[in-house]
Amino acid sequence: MPAPAERMRMMRDRRRTGDLRELRLVLPDARSAAVRRRVAAEVHGLSHAAEDDALGWIEAVSEFDEPVDRNP
Repeated sequence: MPAPAERMRMMRDRRRTGDLRELRLVLPDARSAAVRRRVAAEVHGLSHAAEDDALGWIEAVSEFDEPVDRNP
């Protein structure tokens, strides 16, 4: 069995042959208390009017046949 580094190289080669490209994402860790506080602060600062505006625009340009009632 090949070494781990060789197996990774072989896997990357197979992906490239299949027209695939590896993509790595680095995201904030939602388990971190500091990240959770930062997200909570950002959510608290959101404007309800701006959110309603954005939702209205999304509904206007969406493929729905009839408007969606957001206030059931």
